[in-house]
Amino acid sequence: MESTSSALWLTFKISGTATLLVLLLAVPLGYLLSRKQFPGKLWLNACLVLPMVLPPTAVGYLLLSLLADAGPLGRETLGFDPDLLLTWKAGVLAAATMSFPIVIRTVKVTFDAIDPRLEAMARTLGHGRLATFRLVTLPLGLRGLSAAAILGFMRGMGEFGATVMIAGNIPGRTQTLALAIFSADQAGRDAEARVLLGVALVSGLAAVLIAEYLGQGRRT
Repeated sequence: MESTSSALWLTFKISGTATLLVLLLAVPLGYLLSRKQFPGKLWLNACLVLPMVLPPTAVGYLLLSLLADAGPLGRETLGFDPDLLLTWKAGVLAAATMSFPIVIRTVKVTFDAIDPRLEAMARTLGHGRLATFRLVTLPLGLRGLSAAAILGFMRGMGEFGATVMIAGNIPGRTQTLALAIFSADQAGRDAEARVLLGVALVSGLAAVLIAEYLGQGRRT
């Protein structure tokens, strides 16, 4: 059971870190896509959600090509070793890339549902753009943003294809819940596979229920 607890800890560590990084980028980008019209918006939006429709292994191969020694983000190009491949940090990159589309789409829908006139009223009271965003927009969108974070976290927890391509499947170092289920099944460790499956089912169901609850609250 030591390998099970290790896989669970790595899964929460990787998915939690990826979710935080994704939110830092998705919230301002989602607000920009919701409120502004600009040239290339359609292309930007398409590129941001592209990983959602690509096979995860294709995304993993692309990331692997970027991070290879001679790749654009590799050791020979940068002049130093970024030390990402076959580490838990590569798992974070894979989880963040694959969860980003669902997070930014949820964030954009959240901001779309907020009446821009409320922000305009705050501006007439002397608040700047940043203060208006912090005092009006963020509190009104808190439930939707929380739902986006939960969905992104769970997408990261379930990530498999891109993760195994760039982080590998190393027990205790990069083996997450999804990879541990695969390994246990391949090795015939059915009891361990069932325990891991149970954890995945319970956590996934809980996340969906919470996200649905938050979504209902946003629509009322």
